[in-house]
Amino acid sequence: MDENGTTPDVEDSGLHDKLPISGLYESWFLDYASYVILERAVPAVEDGLKPVQRRIMHALNEMDDGRFNKVANVVGSSMQYHPHGDASIYDAIVNIGQKELLFDTQGNWGDIRTGDSAAAARYIEVRLSRFAREIVFNDDTTEWQLSYDGRKREPVTLPVKFPLLLSLGVEGIAVGLSTKIMPHNFCELIEASIAVLQGKEATIYPDFLTGGQIDISNYNDGQRGGKVRVRARIEEEDKKMLVIRDIPFGTTTTSLIDSIVKANDAGKIKIKKVVDNTAAEVEIQVHLAPGVSPDITMDALYAFTECEVSISPNACIIIAEKPHFVGVTDILKYNTHQTVHLLQRELEIKRLALLEKILYGSLEKIFIEKRIYRNIEECETFEAVIQTIDKGLKPYKKQFYREITEDDIVALTEIRIKRISKYDGFKADELMRKWQEELAETEDNLAHITRFAIDYFKDLLKKYGKGRQRRTEIRAFNQIAANIVAANNQKLYVNRAEGFIGYGLKKDEYVTDCSDIDDIIIFRADGKCLVTKIQEKVFVGKDIIHCAVFVKNDERMVYNLVYLDGKSGMSYIKRCQITAVTRDREYDLTQGTPKSKITYFTANENGEAEIITVNLTAQSKAKVKQFDFNFADLLIKNRNAMGNILTRYPVRKLTLKQAGRSTLGGVDMWFDPIVGRLNRDERGEYLGNFDSADSILVIYKDGTYELTNYDLTNHYMSNEVLLVKKFDPLLPITALYYDGSQKQHFIKRFNIETSSRDKKFLFISDSKNSKLLLASTDKRPQLRIVLAKTAQREQTHEEYNIEELVDIRGWRAMGYKLPTEKFKEVSWLPSLPDPVEETTGLPEEEVQEENDAEITAEESAGNDAETSNDGESANVQASEVTETDVPAETIADVPDEPEVAETAEEDLEGDVKAKKKTKKGARSPKSQLGLF
Repeated sequence: MDENGTTPDVEDSGLHDKLPISGLYESWFLDYASYVILERAVPAVEDGLKPVQRRIMHALNEMDDGRFNKVANVVGSSMQYHPHGDASIYDAIVNIGQKELLFDTQGNWGDIRTGDSAAAARYIEVRLSRFAREIVFNDDTTEWQLSYDGRKREPVTLPVKFPLLLSLGVEGIAVGLSTKIMPHNFCELIEASIAVLQGKEATIYPDFLTGGQIDISNYNDGQRGGKVRVRARIEEEDKKMLVIRDIPFGTTTTSLIDSIVKANDAGKIKIKKVVDNTAAEVEIQVHLAPGVSPDITMDALYAFTECEVSISPNACIIIAEKPHFVGVTDILKYNTHQTVHLLQRELEIKRLALLEKILYGSLEKIFIEKRIYRNIEECETFEAVIQTIDKGLKPYKKQFYREITEDDIVALTEIRIKRISKYDGFKADELMRKWQEELAETEDNLAHITRFAIDYFKDLLKKYGKGRQRRTEIRAFNQIAANIVAANNQKLYVNRAEGFIGYGLKKDEYVTDCSDIDDIIIFRADGKCLVTKIQEKVFVGKDIIHCAVFVKNDERMVYNLVYLDGKSGMSYIKRCQITAVTRDREYDLTQGTPKSKITYFTANENGEAEIITVNLTAQSKAKVKQFDFNFADLLIKNRNAMGNILTRYPVRKLTLKQAGRSTLGGVDMWFDPIVGRLNRDERGEYLGNFDSADSILVIYKDGTYELTNYDLTNHYMSNEVLLVKKFDPLLPITALYYDGSQKQHFIKRFNIETSSRDKKFLFISDSKNSKLLLASTDKRPQLRIVLAKTAQREQTHEEYNIEELVDIRGWRAMGYKLPTEKFKEVSWLPSLPDPVEETTGLPEEEVQEENDAEITAEESAGNDAETSNDGESANVQASEVTETDVPAETIADVPDEPEVAETAEEDLEGDVKAKKKTKKGARSPKSQLGLF
């Protein structure tokens, strides 16, 4: 109520204009979010620039006089268009300048590699680069708008004729979304644009000024959900030092060194010191601790430091005033077609300008040469002058491309008498002819605009592509298992009776060195096993019989055990692998019955199978109370398998009689040249089956060879390696190399006489410019040389049988000098087959005896294979009658059988007799069919 006691009218009070707080929040927040997205954080697809970057470029163009400008002046000029603080403008200028594309810079602009910041704005200078002036600006094709205060005009977007967004890259965080577009290679972008115009598929990948290596297998065209892995380029200087040459994108040498020191302090890696020698090029020296493997440390640097980073791209751009998530290929196509459109508009403007020049030149020529200017001398008014000139031009109007306007006639009246008196018709005709030629060329370009655009891109590549080659090497990375490469920074201890393990039990039994990220596998006497994370102290159950570091998917680790079944009283024997488990879950290796327990246990890293002696109790009813059993007679099963019955009688003692050999055979190894690593996954070139004594032969492009082990952590840099093979000391090495001092090509054959591992030996000349061209381990290699065309001969080729050309000598020998000094191409031909011994000259009886000898040898080898420890002997087949994976309670349904101990011995004796009989008796079925 008012002072008179009346209620004021609601309409008059203005309450209907008021909104609740929630409504204001919703409206204002959306306005703010839209502003940040459109005017601050996300670039436009047309020119690839954020508003602040666009305004900086416009201000620089307005100031441009060819000389450098203080950045402080550029900041002040940009503030006429950008309604925000000077700090954001300065940061944006430095960011563009460090990308070395649009700006020519002068002064200390910082270093993206070391993280050093640029000098203050008053100390550094900038100007537009020649490239920027050519591809970014054109007032005739620019759409303009008023600046925020209405005093100036600024471009809505700049008419950029290049995929600038993809070249510079961008990162921004707005309200509710973000954008992250990787920078791409300048030359590759131009080549991709040409491919788009030619109707071909174009694929582009990131390229960083910091260099390094990138795995683009999951790039996903730069869209959401993709990921790239970027690595530093690490080189092995020697066995005691690694050198980091390039760093990953988004890191600095300072942050990288800090991450290395942090990983060393945490015990993940073991190094002595890190030295930063970065100057013109990145050089970070990592000095290794004594006895530390460089290859494992290199992997550990990738696993635990910023030497490898993962980047998730997210290409978000503004299209038609709205944010869109697109792929980089779509952005490339849009920018390419926009370039064609802008070029077309420029040609149309140029065509119109030429037509106007030709029209005015023709009018001027007619006006002067036909002396129309004399007819206006008697005119008393300006209107009369216009009419007189128009009347004089009337007979010629049909030859012009448009109607002659009054403005055209007025322009003729402005020609000075001095110009008319000195008018040269010949020069005018020459100028008109030049304009006509330019017009014809312009119209031809318009008619073939795609061809013109391709030539435009090629011209850009020619003028500005030098020195902009790819810096980041595209490679495929192997996945590094952190627990394998982590340094052993802890010691594992165990209290077997109380059931505790951990690295804090320093007064208890020491087991092994380990890392603080390892998993530990534990076996208890009650037949349970489990895998748990290493901790300072953890209870895992009493009566621990074995604990060790657990390696997932290790198919070489085999556990041999005998356990007593608590229900039946029988002893079972089994071999099993444990490759994958759920952490902290208990698994039973027995049948799970109460009072079951393990009575014998061994863990064998390479699948060894020992022989044990079984002693039964004196009260048992067995006829033989002591017998041996070979674990090699058992097949390797999974952890849930019941196993074979060892004996039905009580066992007094189980003892080891003889250590066994591996029943798994060697390890098949492959070499993947893409990642430069060995593997067991059948990727790349098959190297062969390796036993413990075998080695890898590596021949490098610098003319050295090296013998290494076949550890999966070994590194072989693909760009340095020429050949990776299994080492066979009987196979000679054939090498073709160029001697820099004699300027001649040599070919040599030699056997490797050294046995030292992890040490390089130079087997070519150490002269400057000497280089290794080819290397082979074939027994009988052949060489093909293509000779270059000369004035005396046409292009031809020569083939050499190396076996006849050069003998096998020492690895230090020079070799055979090839008679050809220069050749265009050289390559290996398929190796010659091994020579076959001729037997046609032997008498028929000798041939038959020789064949019989071969057959006997084959039968012997076959019988040896049958008696080998591969689980296929008659003894094992007999024991498999009692082997089962069904629950224990079903054993009662199996009919009673003779004692296992007696059966095992009798079968073994019978098996040996049968094999002797086979050697003395008839041929095997294969020999009877004539297969040998």
